[in-house]
Amino acid sequence: MPQSEQFTKSVDSVDAVVSRMRALAAALPERDGIAVFNRVYLTVTEEVDRHIDAGRFAGPRAAITLDVRFAERYLAAVDAVMNERRPPACWRPLFQFRRHPGVRPLQFALAGINAHIGHDLALAVVDACRTLDCEPADLEDEFDRVGDLLVSLEERIREDLMPGPDLLQIADPLTHLLGAWSLERARDATWSAARALWALRRLPDLAEDFTERLDAAVGFAGRMLLTPLPD
Repeated sequence: MPQSEQFTKSVDSVDAVVSRMRALAAALPERDGIAVFNRVYLTVTEEVDRHIDAGRFAGPRAAITLDVRFAERYLAAVDAVMNERRPPACWRPLFQFRRHPGVRPLQFALAGINAHIGHDLALAVVDACRTLDCEPADLEDEFDRVGDLLVSLEERIREDLMPGPDLLQIADPLTHLLGAWSLERARDATWSAARALWALRRLPDLAEDFTERLDAAVGFAGRMLLTPLPD
């Protein structure tokens, strides 16, 4: 099967999401920026799957729906790139800089998290609400638990991908750059954006404008995170 066709299948379960991500990991060079983020996201998704199987979500159907709707956004962006279509603005910096030698793996990972949390998650909450016929408030526990898993993994991601101990110096450009971005702040902003989009669902023109501006703003932040740095 041609590479452009490997990632165009829809997903309807967490297992299917994991399978798609593993196929993507096998197809891309390890240093590719998409591959770097994909490994991070695969780790998170496998952890969510374990929590669902262990009964740690009060509403497993809601957790599965949110997780799948969330992943679909990322996989659709990858599909667009593989098939030479234009992805959402939030993903463009990562896809454009994915092979840049001056961008560090940690930058790729956090730029992907920025795009996926800052833009995709808000839209996924709305998608899940429509699928489940519920309000965002009904998904808040699942949203918070997934967010907590991401926050718990962020420190490990930073430790694993930091190039060396010199980056503990506050004057180091990478330390300075990445210190300006916070997953917790991004998650809080995303919940507010999801609630706003839900409130605007009967005003499609306003909802579209809000979504486009959110997409552009998150893409701008991603471009800053991917600033090439000297060795």
